[in-house]
Amino acid sequence: MSYRTFKLSRRQLLKMSAGVGASTLLTPPLYANTVDTQAHIVIIGGGASGMAMANRLARRLRGGTITLIEPSETHHYQPGWTMVASGVWPAAKTMRSNAEFVPQGINWVRERAAGIDAQNRRVELANGERLNYDYLVVATGLQLNYHLIEGMSPELVGQHGIGSVYASIDAAAKTRQTIKSWIDSGGGQGLFTMSPTAVKCAGAPLKMTFTTLSHLENSGRRSAFDVDFMAPGSVLFTQPWINDFVKQRFDQQGVNRRHFHRLVAIDPRARQAEFLLEDSDSGERVTRDYDFIHVVPPMSAHDFVKESDLIALDGPHAGEWLNVDIHTLQHNHYPEVFGIGDVIGAPINKTAASVKAQAPVVEENLIAVMQGKEPPARHRGYTSCPMITGIGKAMLVEFGYEDNFAFMPSFPFIDPKDESWAVWVMKDRMLQPAYYAVLEGQA
Repeated sequence: MSYRTFKLSRRQLLKMSAGVGASTLLTPPLYANTVDTQAHIVIIGGGASGMAMANRLARRLRGGTITLIEPSETHHYQPGWTMVASGVWPAAKTMRSNAEFVPQGINWVRERAAGIDAQNRRVELANGERLNYDYLVVATGLQLNYHLIEGMSPELVGQHGIGSVYASIDAAAKTRQTIKSWIDSGGGQGLFTMSPTAVKCAGAPLKMTFTTLSHLENSGRRSAFDVDFMAPGSVLFTQPWINDFVKQRFDQQGVNRRHFHRLVAIDPRARQAEFLLEDSDSGERVTRDYDFIHVVPPMSAHDFVKESDLIALDGPHAGEWLNVDIHTLQHNHYPEVFGIGDVIGAPINKTAASVKAQAPVVEENLIAVMQGKEPPARHRGYTSCPMITGIGKAMLVEFGYEDNFAFMPSFPFIDPKDESWAVWVMKDRMLQPAYYAVLEGQA
């Protein structure tokens, strides 16, 4: 398939990014008629996926009760955390009040979920209370398992040369300061890691490497720094052409690629990291000194989801992710349960762009099930990653379950295989308002 691309001038793109509304970035939904119900729908999680579902269902359903379980008063725009860790955005730009997005008329429970009893259709809260449901939307996001790396905890980010963009917005800001301190020191060894598990925003470990390389090159002392990228396998990105691009670019920029190296332990005070050699039958380990290390932890569904009957019991997602049909997003054994967002067991899909594609599917299929019908809508696995390849340039990578180019590009003036300043401007200025439109159920 070929694409016709159009070039925009710097002035045109800046004008567009300054004046465009989120409604022009994302196709507005076609709202169907409201549906009468007496059902109680519980949504666990008020992140991008849970908030999008709360707004969609509040608009679509008449009668009944919608309960949103979300303890946090603050909504975090997590796609912006790499921008914070790269020194481009202030941390405050990524935070807004959840009250701005919670729709009127729903029951907002400001408490953590602690258990799911799928047999009895009940959710247990951390305070001991129980909520019964008729239908359940699991939008819990995922769990960061730093504890699976011996010696590591999120509290260490910002100390002993340790960075990790995933831990929190505070950790993202501390990661930026830690990178700056390493560069200001004049030289040394940097290690950038990947997780052996699926992670949210799979491009983030690569983005952090590329933006750090930009800072190193701009320092005028690039040759004084050794940069190693430690990958637990042979692949750096699931899509083959992006994988090939990243490998070639790392080689060009003097990054030492260390494949089949999985981070298993860290000694913060000694500034040493231990890696299991995944291609060794003997379980061989190697220890590497570092001056800076970017840690990407293993990830999974939250423990209370893993301990429930909703978790996958076999296949590649067994014991780790929610057991859903990857096309209908309906649970494979409990038809009244749907999953959305990072928690689902799927080969791809842990991005905010995936939520945009999944939300209308969950809405239509949940309402169909409420009416005694079969789920009609199908999710094709759409996801996208604005792959930052340096400060001021990026690629808009879009793909799905079946084909690297199963989808026409969202922006016809951008070639998906080209690095461009235009995609950087989108990431920097345009995607955040589009994201908030998804939360509000407007896209």
